Amino acid sequence: MTRGPAWGDRRRGPFGVLMAHHREHEPHHVVMLMILAGALSLIAAILVAGAAGYVSVASHVRHAHWYWFPFAVAGAVAANVGYTFAYREIAHVGRGVRLGALRASAIVAAGFGMFIPRGGFAVDIEALEDLGVPREEARVRVLGLGSLEYAVLSTGALVCATLLLAEHSHAERAVTLSWTIGVPAGTALALLAVHYRKWLCRGRLGRVLGPPLEAIGVVGQIVASPRRHGAAAFTGMAVYWAGEVFVLWVCLAAFTRDTPSVTAVVVGYATGYALTRRTLPLAGAGAVEALLPFALTWVGFGLPAAVLAVFCYRVFNLWLPLGPAAAALYALQRRAPEDRGR
Repeated sequence: MTRGPAWGDRRRGPFGVLMAHHREHEPHHVVMLMILAGALSLIAAILVAGAAGYVSVASHVRHAHWYWFPFAVAGAVAANVGYTFAYREIAHVGRGVRLGALRASAIVAAGFGMFIPRGGFAVDIEALEDLGVPREEARVRVLGLGSLEYAVLSTGALVCATLLLAEHSHAERAVTLSWTIGVPAGTALALLAVHYRKWLCRGRLGRVLGPPLEAIGVVGQIVASPRRHGAAAFTGMAVYWAGEVFVLWVCLAAFTRDTPSVTAVVVGYATGYALTRRTLPLAGAGAVEALLPFALTWVGFGLPAAVLAVFCYRVFNLWLPLGPAAAALYALQRRAPEDRGR
């Protein structure tokens, strides 16, 4: 597949690195993007820590229970394994696409790297194209992957928000009600839109609504064929989110000096992750550190503990996987076209 001229022939300077295709990045471009992502993460964390009070944050650091953190590694590994299973099932929906476990692991690892300016879904689309999937279909499948992410996460948030309401917890009612009302209403509207998609997608509007509605249809295919794809896809995505939430729960346990409420952590996590790290440029560097701590305060956690927990959570889900992600990106860049998909 032709990728066009080399990076240096078309784009120069920092802005060019951000706009360039990830396969055109040389090692020093990847380092530049990692420095940018690291700076965004650090600046956001410092600003939120300032809002929490540096003295209070320092006190939580001094009294932290560091023995929790080895458990977070297990959660991060489980999350990546789960996402790999879900990704393979999305790739197998419809036409018979052959995607090996090692190849799928490399795609998932690279897509979670902080050095992908257009977000991890750009890696996913290209990977499916390399397997012979037409570009529009690849885009629909990747949107279907995103729809599956939100379907599983929002279902878990709905259940947990309902439990928080029943327990009369300290979580803000605006947050819990937004999940208990918004998820069923949004699901009903999405199903209606899919049912009437031929009518809705007439004319120019179809270019905007068509791919998202087709993506929801991909999730529908998974649900309709649980033995072929559904069980593994939903189980894999559930393991992914469970691993991610567990990492955050462990980090909160280290700084709150208590056992955090699982239901509160799930709702706070889902609220702070309006967009997932695979959707956002540079794996959400800066955005997650700025938004997630405040979302945790809305469900009853103190801001000093929340900002430290989120910072450590990002160490486990962003910084520690950096080496495997860089190696996976290199493998995807260098592998010969005829070998891709094996």
